Amino acid sequence: MSTISELSIGASAFALGETLEAIPEATFDIERVVAHEAERVMPFVWATAPDRDALEAAFADDSSVANVERLSDLDDEWLYRMEWVSQVQFVVHAITEEGATILNAQTETGRWQLRVLFPDRDALSRTYSFCEEHDLDIDIETIYEMDNERHGRFGLTDDQSATLTEAFEHGFYEVPRGISVADLADELDISHQALSERFRRAHGTLIENSLVIGRERDDESRAAPEM
Repeated sequence: MSTISELSIGASAFALGETLEAIPEATFDIERVVAHEAERVMPFVWATAPDRDALEAAFADDSSVANVERLSDLDDEWLYRMEWVSQVQFVVHAITEEGATILNAQTETGRWQLRVLFPDRDALSRTYSFCEEHDLDIDIETIYEMDNERHGRFGLTDDQSATLTEAFEHGFYEVPRGISVADLADELDISHQALSERFRRAHGTLIENSLVIGRERDDESRAAPEM
């Protein structure tokens, strides 16, 4: 059964660690990752920093990247294509050995936060063991499985996603509300109680998988979960 995991990796154990050390204010958000060979990864990366010239100078001095090319300039955010040539053990193993897909990756407080889709929980377990064997600083923060009811982004089921979208389109989150809970329940052809329960679960899942992920946790909660 396919498994999605939220992972946290120390910047020093991942590509662009030297750039982040030189420019701590820089942020990166990976658009797409392609592993071309065993020692080389080619991502598309959105970047922000106080000074673009300083950022690109840091790229030039960063031993983990090569062939950096700026593709787009949006005033305070820039899209780059680059090659990661070192500190890519995790990415290469996950993609080429385990058939994983990196759904999202971005920097936060000096660490990389990744959302990765694995073919099954065993693939995640093997990847974690691989990281331990290679002394890679990695924490598994959340695991959820894509069971018989398909889960989309942030772990929402189809029904939960459709309900939140319908509520938004009908002005439920506006002030004042554009539709009542009772009327929205009628629109969705479910009971008031069922809608309230779906809202509660959807909001909880959305908060857990979008806002809570990546926050510092105590040692016990950051320990590797049983797999």
